[in-house]
Amino acid sequence: MKLPRQFVPPKRDPVRTAVRTFGEILITLGLVVLLFVVYEVYWTDLVSAGKQRDAAAALDSQWKTKEDPQRQDHFTGLGEGDGFAKMYIPAFGADYEFTIVEGTTPASLEIGPGHYTNTAYPGEAGNFSVAGHRVGKGAPFNDINLINSCDAIVVETQNNWFVYRALPKAEEKAGWAEGKGREAQCQGVSVLGGPYADVIGQQIVTPSDGLVVAPVPGSETAPSAGEQAALMTLTTCHPRFSDKQRLIVHAVLVKQWAKDPAKPTWTPPELKETV
Repeated sequence: MKLPRQFVPPKRDPVRTAVRTFGEILITLGLVVLLFVVYEVYWTDLVSAGKQRDAAAALDSQWKTKEDPQRQDHFTGLGEGDGFAKMYIPAFGADYEFTIVEGTTPASLEIGPGHYTNTAYPGEAGNFSVAGHRVGKGAPFNDINLINSCDAIVVETQNNWFVYRALPKAEEKAGWAEGKGREAQCQGVSVLGGPYADVIGQQIVTPSDGLVVAPVPGSETAPSAGEQAALMTLTTCHPRFSDKQRLIVHAVLVKQWAKDPAKPTWTPPELKETV
């Protein structure tokens, strides 16, 4: 029996069907990517913020209960993820503060900036090296590409404040002493010589370049005791949302302030160098 005209199903246009299906797939993929971005950037930030608060609270408690009468800092017996110092970058604002933890495993870096375990500790000769995420998981090093030469990186330990300042960038080395090097903020910062002649304030390297955290960054040769400088190195992924390269910042120790038990609320003047 022939169906009435109004009941005859319309013929499907294969091109239109394919376009619609492709569009639905793109929408689905877009939603998946959006959810991933929300998770990676926002949700992991919230999780890491909680872990960072816990680490800071634990460190504050430790500093109050485990005091050394000699007022010496001790970094022995640290376990993966244990907090041992605090880091401030005044140029990023008065609220930039992160507890540095031991180790650079994924679990440690979810807490905050992590110390490369085989490198120096705050204030020591050598290369105190710290890694941190640039996107998500707290993103403590999201803006370290904005660190300029002579910007302060202040590290607080139980008994001391250590002030590191970023070294001159490659394009600033020539004429440093007659140019920016004369600024008051750059006191103690110079173009390094000897075994450190190739060390600059900022560089981009491949992930396999582990020598950036060596005692002399970029070199397999350890300097003699008399030549050894006290450096700090920050490392993070580059560019943002990628791990194809590493962005490196090198700084040099220029000042140490010993804490005075009689002035527990005192902070170094370098913390006021905010913009």
